[in-house]
Amino acid sequence: MTLDTVRERMAECLRKAGVEAVCAWPGGARRRVQGPVAAVSLRSCRGGPGGFRDYLGERYNQERGCWEELYGRKVRLVFGLDLYAPGPDGAPALRTAFDAVAGALQREGPEGLKLLELSCGEVEDDPGTDLLRCPAEAVCEGWLYAVADEAGAFLDFIVRGDGKV
Repeated sequence: MTLDTVRERMAECLRKAGVEAVCAWPGGARRRVQGPVAAVSLRSCRGGPGGFRDYLGERYNQERGCWEELYGRKVRLVFGLDLYAPGPDGAPALRTAFDAVAGALQREGPEGLKLLELSCGEVEDDPGTDLLRCPAEAVCEGWLYAVADEAGAFLDFIVRGDGKV
């Protein structure tokens, strides 16, 4: 998965576990919330010094019929998983939704990412809306790597994990 799709994969993982999830800042009008929903964002991606200096090995590309070199580094991704529910009686629904998020991430999580930390804040009124908000955050670890062809040109940048959690 690329950095462009990593938050979509997190939202997909949560939906498969029965948690209503959307990507934050979808570009369109915000839809009306009937029950609890998780707004998934990528808050940060940290991976040490710049560049793909760590050589990870080679792989054979069947489609192109050639060997590709892999360079990369371990990265830490911080996801915002803020939960929203219609108020004023939405607090119990938010806690139940967070329990479902925690269960989904501890069982499987997005493919290839390893869950390191999961946190949840206090339920509060969301300013300017009639919703309650519960801030939540998941810290995951994976590999950001680049694929280079035989000439050394980078072809693709991908986020991968150590395996399934």
